[in-house]
Amino acid sequence: MRRFLLLLWGILLAACQNPEPPTPPPMPTPTRPTALMDDAPVDQLFKSPDYGVHASLWWKPDIAQRDVGLVREMGFNWIKQEFSWREIEGIQKDRRDWYRPDLIVDLAEDAGLNLIIRLDRQPFWSQVDPSVPKDNEPPANLQDFGDFCGAMAGRFQGRIAAYQVWNEPNLSREWGGRPPDPAEYTELLKVCYEAIKAADPQAIVVSAGLAPTGTNDATAVPDTDFLQGMYEAGAAAYFDVLGVHAPGYKAPPELDPAEAEANAEAYGGGRWFAFRHVEDMRAIMVANGDGHKQVAVLEMGWTLDEVHSDYAWFAVDEETQADYLVRAYQYAAENWRPWIGLMTTIYLADYYWTPENEQWWWSITLPDGSPRPAYEALRDMEK
Repeated sequence: MRRFLLLLWGILLAACQNPEPPTPPPMPTPTRPTALMDDAPVDQLFKSPDYGVHASLWWKPDIAQRDVGLVREMGFNWIKQEFSWREIEGIQKDRRDWYRPDLIVDLAEDAGLNLIIRLDRQPFWSQVDPSVPKDNEPPANLQDFGDFCGAMAGRFQGRIAAYQVWNEPNLSREWGGRPPDPAEYTELLKVCYEAIKAADPQAIVVSAGLAPTGTNDATAVPDTDFLQGMYEAGAAAYFDVLGVHAPGYKAPPELDPAEAEANAEAYGGGRWFAFRHVEDMRAIMVANGDGHKQVAVLEMGWTLDEVHSDYAWFAVDEETQADYLVRAYQYAAENWRPWIGLMTTIYLADYYWTPENEQWWWSITLPDGSPRPAYEALRDMEK
């Protein structure tokens, strides 16, 4: 018995001298940003990201063929093109001219490229007052627009992959000079969405790209406020993918919007002056239970503008434009998957633009088709 007690004592003494190391606490599990993701799977209607460029294929078939070739050469697979309602149905209701839409759809199809078509710019006969032409105004009878949307989707069923419904309705200048109203836009979106889906259920309907702005008066509504107003009006039922605009202004693409807001002298003094303001729009989607949808950037770029005072303050040089565009796609690929969808660079220059047109300065080609450094950088980047 004494020997047994001595042995037990030795074991206990050894244990006290060589204690087992404590179990380390578990490493914290990395969490997804709740502002950008939720637990719902994302409906991936576009690749993440998908590569698009805004072109001007409408007026000159030879230029259109050249620019479709430029898109193929740069390795992008989407063309964004405006199909102006007034250019197709401008004379009277139901009298439609399909010559140019047919040509553009054929060109894209032959090249193996996808089309996203922007639908807006009313015929003057559809206005409340046809005697005062407006550049972009919702029609007096929304069903007129719905009928046009349905005719378009029916004619090109399975051939036009996606439709953008209107452009920047949070700006008065795109809403007939009237104060922007998210509930009014939601009604227009609804009538077009329902008509497209009835004619081509597989077509992707993208809500209008909203203009990033902090102005809140009769001329403009902040894009974040306008989007929330759309949700409150029931817009979630009437788009498959949220459309946003993401000009980079002066900020590099990785800049936190909080820094753009804090540093007014360098970046402008608002979150909307950062490319990553897209994340603010995404957060509103998630907060409204819409996180299963993707986001399409319908316009993105950095300007070289040296002429127009409204733009010159945030102009960059050609090398910076090229670098920032590539880095924007890279940032999205690394940080926004799977909810980021189509990302559309502006522009392949229209053949008639001159330096007097502000779009000339955003473009990645010149009107004669020659490339700027941004075109070459986007062509050569990994996709």
